[in-house]
Amino acid sequence: MTIAIAEPEEPEGNLTSRIITVTPEKAVSFLSRASVNRRLDKGQVKSLAEAIIRGEWRLTHQGIAFDSTGALLDGQHRLHAIIEANTPVDMLVFEGLSKEAFPVLDTGKRRSAADTLLSTGAKYLPLLSSTIRHVILFKTMPNDPWTGSRARVSNDRILAAYNEDKDRYGEAVTVGRELSRHLFASQTAVAVGFFVTTEVAPAADIDEWVLGLKSGASLDPGDARLALREVPRDTQKRGSRRRMGMRDQVAIYIKAWNAWIEPEKAHMLRLRRLRKRESMPMPVEVKFDR
Repeated sequence: MTIAIAEPEEPEGNLTSRIITVTPEKAVSFLSRASVNRRLDKGQVKSLAEAIIRGEWRLTHQGIAFDSTGALLDGQHRLHAIIEANTPVDMLVFEGLSKEAFPVLDTGKRRSAADTLLSTGAKYLPLLSSTIRHVILFKTMPNDPWTGSRARVSNDRILAAYNEDKDRYGEAVTVGRELSRHLFASQTAVAVGFFVTTEVAPAADIDEWVLGLKSGASLDPGDARLALREVPRDTQKRGSRRRMGMRDQVAIYIKAWNAWIEPEKAHMLRLRRLRKRESMPMPVEVKFDR
């Protein structure tokens, strides 16, 4: 049997590509050549600009593209980010693209943070990536909402944070999965709470804290661990009028931790959602004596 194999077709037009340094001035010029573009997502622009400012921009196959008439087809968010960051970056520029290509640009599935962590060999990637993201939000914007475009965290930033402290993130995920069975909070909230509290308390008896939350056995009525175990589990369920968001869950975990570290303040403990304009509590530090 003879199998006919078609020769690959030559691309239409004169498609070329090159790497250039796109300055804010060039970005303005390129944007002036825009034809039809998608609605600008200001949150995406801000996220990209912040990544550029932090030095996280990497040259990839994703750049900007012009059609055969010189009109901009793709890359407006990247160009706006360069302008907002006021920083030049190297970028791949395609010229001579067919106008018919516009409807299919950027329609593929966006790579998730969990996908980015896949190469590390770590376990429970969705939980791990969510934990790292919310730890970063806790450290950078504790008193702002952790939802919406402002709360985006780049995959590169999540991967970098993991590589800097992979053992502690791995431990936090393990503890989050275990303790969430006994507490009202989600696995992510417990993992984040565990990470940010133990990070500043190397001298604390972490095993005692975890054991008490797991078993609840022989805990005094005024023990903060018992209070945390007794927070109603339906407070963060979807559809509940009393549902708590991630910030509320993490805040309650930290409040209980602080009361356990400083039992003389336990009488002031109120494990409830953050009130309007109430600041996120910061974990009490427990350091070794010098």
